[in-house]
Amino acid sequence: MDTKRALERRLSRVRGFETPRVELEQYPTPADIAAHLVHLADLRGDLDGTVIDLGTGTGMLALGAALRTPERVIGLDVDPAALVTARENERLVEPPRSPDWVLGDGGRLPVCPANATVLMNPPFGAQRGHRGADRRFLAAALEIADVVYSIHNAGSRGFVESFLGDRGWEVTHAYELAFDLDSQFEFHERDRKTIRAECYRSSRGA
Repeated sequence: MDTKRALERRLSRVRGFETPRVELEQYPTPADIAAHLVHLADLRGDLDGTVIDLGTGTGMLALGAALRTPERVIGLDVDPAALVTARENERLVEPPRSPDWVLGDGGRLPVCPANATVLMNPPFGAQRGHRGADRRFLAAALEIADVVYSIHNAGSRGFVESFLGDRGWEVTHAYELAFDLDSQFEFHERDRKTIRAECYRSSRGA
């Protein structure tokens, strides 16, 4: 097993979105955050079966998982241009096993594996006309997974715990994180901004 630092170095090769789409909230997951999430999932034995990255974007979490597990990894995204970049990133990262790149909506799954682990940094649902996008992704993840790692906007714990509790799930681990995001849309007023977020590990019937 590579160290978390080595994993972060490999993932630092991953390129972001060439033409990010604001309506899809296409912000890249930073390599250090992805490496930390994947490392924790690996230590807990959550990467032993099929791993699915819902809303994979350019492949950061899927490629991180593919570097740590010999099992099947699926990276699913609704944007074909993002998946083109994800395949290019696969050649840069060189995982021992190639992820399956699938075109589809992370909130309406075209794939239905059982007993999977989901890793995802879904849209936060902050854009007008796309409120609640994180709910769709979380609901879809619960349909196929035994364990879900999901990143949400800061202050989401009450919503996440209530949403999961109504479906027989619960949060088993949680931690705060900070995203350093470069300016990529016209409404961004600064070259770089740090946003607060939270990552949750959730389990069925924990």
